[in-house]
Amino acid sequence: MLHKTRGIVFKTTDYGESSVIVQIFTEKFGMQSYIINGVKKPRAKISRNMLQPMHLLDLVVYHKNTGSVQRIAELKNSPLLQSIPYDVIKSSLAIFLNEIVYKAVRQQTADENLFDFIFSAIEWLDHQHEGLANFHLLFLVRLTRHLGFFPEQFKAGGSDYFDMKAGTFSRYKPDGLYYLSPPHTQNFGALLQCSFEGLNLLHFSNDERRYLLLKLLEYYALHIEGFGNIKSHEVLEEVLG
Repeated sequence: MLHKTRGIVFKTTDYGESSVIVQIFTEKFGMQSYIINGVKKPRAKISRNMLQPMHLLDLVVYHKNTGSVQRIAELKNSPLLQSIPYDVIKSSLAIFLNEIVYKAVRQQTADENLFDFIFSAIEWLDHQHEGLANFHLLFLVRLTRHLGFFPEQFKAGGSDYFDMKAGTFSRYKPDGLYYLSPPHTQNFGALLQCSFEGLNLLHFSNDERRYLLLKLLEYYALHIEGFGNIKSHEVLEEVLG
């Protein structure tokens, strides 16, 4: 049976001489693997360039509940990204977020709220011209709401420490090694209270931004089994300066 759905490209792997298997997070079916034949041929209807990480898609797909690898009837980039593929900062952000989400989102069931969040965030990034230095930090914070470990509400004045295991703020230092302390707790609180439209109001130094990113990756590793190490953040830090 044919189904229409939106999708987000995550990973493309060569298969044979001219085919690929592409993993796409779909609005209707969650994360799915699709085999596409002939993408490397000169006049391919679906080309490899259409399957770059975090590209947004309109799809018509065949879907079998018992199948591990599905097939695509029609595919087009929609909306067509205007700046992410050509802007080194935006493309580095997209590659980093791609690695994070690919590790964090593995379900093969639909989650329309999660899909809408990722899809809308990529669209926003593609059209934005300022406030990009902290985009990845806010994305990671907002993503935790959909993954089930969004921190409790930050309250200025009574939140000196953030317990990363419990996801809670406290006036007193938690036991163990996994916590944030001032001034990083307050920076984290500012992220929690920020919107994408207000990103240009956040002013973190490079060192503060790096520290927050490392702690956010720690936070993810504490709450997602098998999350492992992230490789692309070092390249991203170099690009952001």
